[in-house]
Amino acid sequence: MQLYIDYFTLHIFAASVIVAFFSLMIGSFLNVVIHRLPIMLQREWDAEITGEMTTDSFNLITPHSHCPHCQHPIAWYENIPLLSYFLLLRAKCSQCKTPISMRYPLVEALAAVISVPIVFTFGFNAITLYVLVFSWILIALTFIDLDHFLLPDKLTLPLLWIGLLLNTQNTFTSLESAVYGAAAGYLSLWSIYWAFKLATGKEGMGYGDFKLLAALGAWMGITALPIILLLSSVSAVVIALILALLKKQQLDKPIPFGPYLTIAGFVSLLWGEQLTQLYLELLL
Repeated sequence: MQLYIDYFTLHIFAASVIVAFFSLMIGSFLNVVIHRLPIMLQREWDAEITGEMTTDSFNLITPHSHCPHCQHPIAWYENIPLLSYFLLLRAKCSQCKTPISMRYPLVEALAAVISVPIVFTFGFNAITLYVLVFSWILIALTFIDLDHFLLPDKLTLPLLWIGLLLNTQNTFTSLESAVYGAAAGYLSLWSIYWAFKLATGKEGMGYGDFKLLAALGAWMGITALPIILLLSSVSAVVIALILALLKKQQLDKPIPFGPYLTIAGFVSLLWGEQLTQLYLELLL
């Protein structure tokens, strides 16, 4: 085993190919999480309101994947990342020919593509595995928020605790900085939320955003929060303006802030120090 680790450590390109291939398969599972987790949560909320529990089993494992239109069970060879979508199915259900969303191969490809800079930045080691898990959770959060304006606690809270636990060993920052980062991340957006609500009577963001920034602070420490907030805010404004110019989104319509936090968090974990140094040089 050590021989393989040493080989991939020396041959970083080969390591990135292996990790990208593995991430493709994880991306297929992320599609399941993105689709099913909001439904699972809605069922839980409905059960709390009505007091009636559903008898059918619905989770990340069961029922087996099937076409939502014709209920055709998806065979294993129809579920090979990227290949099945483009070569075998040609973006349509094999049974009813209903178009399949481009979202599925996009998530798979994204999981694979972002794994490459992770490997080149951190090497072939345990740190890379931690960052991969970090990025996979961020992908799921991004697309769930885009679809439902929802950042589930079932993802944000584990992300926060994983960050704190890793930093007990000073993996990315000191434990002290991680704890302060988690607290400051939550309280900073919480303060903005209440200031905006008191001034306008409207809610500018959700509590999921607070928890997500707290999780990012737990991973990278309190010193990473300024660059994360700067990157997320600037990207949100720029993309909103672009969508408005393209008439894809009205400026008075709400937009999910979670995706911008996830992008900023990912960029900051990989290149935060370099960006902060560049920002300070430009500022001075």
